[in-house]
Amino acid sequence: MLIPLLRLLRIPVLLLVAAFLLLPVLAVVGSWAQWDAVSSGILREMAATVLPEYVLTTIGLSLMVGLGVVAVGVPAAVLVTVFDFPGRRSFEWLMLLPLAMPAYVTAYAYTDFLQFSGPFQSALRTMFGWEGRVFPEIRSVWGAAWVFSFSLYPYVYLLARTALAERAPQLMEAARLLGATLPRRLAEVALPLARPAIAAGTALALMEVLADFGVVSYFGVQTFTAGIYKAWLSMDNRMAAAQLATGLLVLVVAVLWMEQRAQRRMRFAGTATARASSSEARPIVLSGRRCIVAWVLCVMPFLMGFVLPVAFMLRPLAADWSVLPWDRFLVWAWNSVRLGGVTALLALGIALLLAASVRRTPGLLTRGVVQVASLGYAIPGAVIVVGLLLPVGWVQATWPETRVGYLMTATVLGLLWAYLVRFSSVALQSVQSGYARLPMSLDESARMLGSGSFRLLTQVHWPLLRRAGMAAALLVFVDVMKELPATIVLRPFNTDTLAVVAYQLARDERLGEAALPSLALVAVGLLPVILLSRTLRKSSL
Repeated sequence: MLIPLLRLLRIPVLLLVAAFLLLPVLAVVGSWAQWDAVSSGILREMAATVLPEYVLTTIGLSLMVGLGVVAVGVPAAVLVTVFDFPGRRSFEWLMLLPLAMPAYVTAYAYTDFLQFSGPFQSALRTMFGWEGRVFPEIRSVWGAAWVFSFSLYPYVYLLARTALAERAPQLMEAARLLGATLPRRLAEVALPLARPAIAAGTALALMEVLADFGVVSYFGVQTFTAGIYKAWLSMDNRMAAAQLATGLLVLVVAVLWMEQRAQRRMRFAGTATARASSSEARPIVLSGRRCIVAWVLCVMPFLMGFVLPVAFMLRPLAADWSVLPWDRFLVWAWNSVRLGGVTALLALGIALLLAASVRRTPGLLTRGVVQVASLGYAIPGAVIVVGLLLPVGWVQATWPETRVGYLMTATVLGLLWAYLVRFSSVALQSVQSGYARLPMSLDESARMLGSGSFRLLTQVHWPLLRRAGMAAALLVFVDVMKELPATIVLRPFNTDTLAVVAYQLARDERLGEAALPSLALVAVGLLPVILLSRTLRKSSL
């Protein structure tokens, strides 16, 4: 009786999951159908004044960050894959450490050290007798580009390194035997092989830039995300905020298309060149001056993206322990851990449901729901917040007795919904990669022995997927701990998280107090980086 009922409910459940994950985007796009005089007046006024600045600043910042992550990540990837020098094995995982640093934490650290009243400029004025500012203002577009470049370059480094490690040494060895010089081998063999991976990594970094709120808000950079929050919170007009969010959504879709196109080219390049591989190829050994240059190019990324920000945050932390809110820190940490743990379990459940459905019945419906869930991570938190609160406000105004507004804003339900829309794709990708390693013969054998779908999932699939499932839950947990835009707006009263408190304290120039929650977020972020480095080390053996 139970099995036929589950089969009957499978399609409604999948449709419900799709609606649950797609509603924010549909609400934002549908806001144009609810045109009113007030929102149109606000948009016309913004179009005549600040909207061009939002567009130009967003595009300019994206271009600067794109060039920055390529300039930092590509040389590092080439050095650790194509060449051999002392310390190369250590640099392979050290350059992943900036992934543990939320970009807004890096922004707080550099601001505390480099601002006018910070120790760097104060020391220069004291030593040389200079007056006034001796360093450019860090809270600017170039400062934001600096922070993003050294926080997000691991996306380019990781994908380019993977692409180069598979093919570059073998083909460069073949080019050497044909008489090509080292510069020519790098320019005509290594870099063309890594070009799709570089494009994919750059697109991932740009999606993070478009979705960011912490850095641009703290630095006062007027991007699309800042404009959305101004229209919503300062001008108190949700329609104008939603219609601005569609512009940001268009930019994200364009970057996502570029990333998917690059991923397809990566697969094509891999199949095309795999036949040319040779296990006899060895990296090029560097010595002398070249080895020193390699060391400098490898030390700078993780020094600027991890070591210095951590040191800058430790300085105010160690300066005065008495100002630190130790009693409230446990409350903030518990709120973060509780929200991250619940979201991780729910996201893992959704991922298992979708991945198992695709494996059992790979039809149009299941594949469509999976594609919808996979788009969530590319949707900025600002778009998700606006897309959730629009239908909630409409339902609350139409049927006040339902108390939907209270449930979505005064409890954690709205926050969990936003987290699942954004981070279910992270869990889904990990679970799908685990399923890809399970042969279909396991399913066929289990069905021949009389196992139904539920028993197949719990007794056959899950024991083999446990490691991938735990990795998926860990990644979602860490992402929720660091998430800022949706948490700021949707959190209930007395539910501040470490990310929100760090942002608020830094905004109030209480950087000494902000150091404690910021460093806690960095410590938590180290967990997936360690997991990733161990996985890469095993795959390279």
